Amino acid sequence: MAVMSTTNTPAAGPANLPRTATAHDAETISRLLARAFDDDPMMRWFLPDATVREAELGRYFSTIFTRQYARHGLCERTGAAAAFWVAPEARAKAVPDAETIGELQDILGDRAPLLRDAAEAVAAHAPDEPHWYLALLGADPAAQGQGHGAALLRSGLARADAAGLPVHLESSKAANLPVYEHFGFTVRAELDLPGGGPTLWAMRRAPRP
Repeated sequence: MAVMSTTNTPAAGPANLPRTATAHDAETISRLLARAFDDDPMMRWFLPDATVREAELGRYFSTIFTRQYARHGLCERTGAAAAFWVAPEARAKAVPDAETIGELQDILGDRAPLLRDAAEAVAAHAPDEPHWYLALLGADPAAQGQGHGAALLRSGLARADAAGLPVHLESSKAANLPVYEHFGFTVRAELDLPGGGPTLWAMRRAPRP
């Protein structure tokens, strides 16, 4: 399933140009994403204990990055942000295998069924059209306003536009909706996660010339 997205808006500068992320970047990426998603409603729902949340988020993002998106997605990073994309031809492969699911269950403990239910709810609303998928975008709050997230977003959108394809994502943070709308996304559905979970907003951006 998609981990929701978060970003910031200012234009990119030379210090935050996107570059390909590899498994060697796992430690850095997992730390910055743990900070980026500490206040995210869905991550707080999965990991309600604030005393261990940052450490467990680090493990969570390290797992999905190294075992899922670094293998079957297109991952980019700057010095303070990371984005995981899935090309249309990789959709069938960019899903967690049994070992990955086991690691995530170990991290989430008795909250693991919430992740499963959320993934099923998102999958039920997945679009059928060929598209690029923004699985995750996060920027370290310490770099807020420096354009790291926006640089990564522009990079992926340019790739989708070059292919003439739309982009889909789910956001679990209402404050991010205007940011994505600024980049051409529109809300296509609101998903209330089962079990009293937070709302996800499924968004779509049409390709641009």
